[in-house]
Amino acid sequence: MTESAEHEWSQAKLAAVVGVTRQTINSIEKGRYHPNLRLAFKIARAFGKLVEEVFLYEDHSAV
Repeated sequence: MTESAEHEWSQAKLAAVVGVTRQTINSIEKGRYHPNLRLAFKIARAFGKLVEEVFLYEDHSAV
């Protein structure tokens, strides 16, 4: 997720808009934390995008 950089938002600004800490946004951007659906939708809506445009789902399970 690089939307905050694309929109020239700081991690702190995005965090304030969606109600989490700056550290949470940093962890999401670095791939260390995967947001729940509610947070993913909040982040996408903050940018005026669909969740699929902001987050890529990768299924690593073997079927």
